[in-house]
Amino acid sequence: MRSPGRRHIVLIGLPGAGKTVVGQRLAEALHARFTDLDLAIVARAEMPVARIFSEQGEATFRRLEREAMATVLAEPPQVIAVGGGWAAEPGNLGAMGDRALVVYLRVSPETAASRLGTDRSRPLLENEPLGHLHRLLGDREVYYRTPGFEVETEGLVPEQVAQAVAGLARRHAGW
Repeated sequence: MRSPGRRHIVLIGLPGAGKTVVGQRLAEALHARFTDLDLAIVARAEMPVARIFSEQGEATFRRLEREAMATVLAEPPQVIAVGGGWAAEPGNLGAMGDRALVVYLRVSPETAASRLGTDRSRPLLENEPLGHLHRLLGDREVYYRTPGFEVETEGLVPEQVAQAVAGLARRHAGW
């Protein structure tokens, strides 16, 4: 049973699933605030994610990620796009409890790679992005599917995906 009132909406999935673009459209549709967790981390650390990874390591990035999420969750309910690895980090999904509706934006590695194009700002995708996306999906899909709410993004424009997530938010998160 969910708690009364609105809950945060957290979008998870592979890099290239459309979490940021869909999150922006969803926030507009719901008249809600939108937070891209990676951008919140960049603002707090005053350096790009790739530089955090290269200079301070993934463990530091994950700590910053947990801190940023705690800050956002303390704010009024909003739409939150997290990095592709957030869901696989121990404790992150469980910490959501009744505070958030977590929705997996499902995408194939091929489509994700196509959407990412030549974007090499993602430290875990610098070399051989398609192969790496296949490995990431293999490693992370069990976590992505854990919350039980999924929206297929293949063949849809961001507005269509946002409308599908908005329907879930209205039915399951008090929006």
